[in-house]
Amino acid sequence: MPGGWIGYQMFRTGFSAKAEPGALEIMMARQVRHLAIPLSQRNAANPIPDSPAILQEARQHFADHCATCHANDGSGDTPIGKNVYPKAPDLRKADTQSLSDGELFFVIHNGIRFTGMPAWGKNKPEEDRDSWKLVQFIRHLPRITPEELEDMKRYNPKTERERQEEAAFERFLGGEDVSTPAPAHHH
Repeated sequence: MPGGWIGYQMFRTGFSAKAEPGALEIMMARQVRHLAIPLSQRNAANPIPDSPAILQEARQHFADHCATCHANDGSGDTPIGKNVYPKAPDLRKADTQSLSDGELFFVIHNGIRFTGMPAWGKNKPEEDRDSWKLVQFIRHLPRITPEELEDMKRYNPKTERERQEEAAFERFLGGEDVSTPAPAHHH
């Protein structure tokens, strides 16, 4: 009796966001996601042509907007990616790569309810070129190069501390004495 099994699972793990989802829960979530995407969207072709320039633009956008949770390499191996529920998926693996371009676009544009994945689309789907570019980049992730990963680091969001350290280093290079902190700038 599957209902009893699910009840037992809930009793055993409770509703903790730290508990790993079971195979049945994952399968059900994927099925719900699949059914939530209209057929016309699922079959939509990517209108953005694949090119090195598009890929570079998408790589920078991904580093700035997506890597906080998904990591530059798409592994999901970040403090946030590992601690949201469900965990950020490894975008290089078949679970993601087997989705159609239309499904990937739908997820980026609309987000996934009850997960950490927000909706990034700000306008009508047909005007959302950024999400289609990201689809091209996600397709490229399994083949990403060490050089591309290194380049992405420049576009990752920085913490306040990292910005302060960089500013101190710049002042040091400019010949200032950085042993005393710079005056705080108030807005």
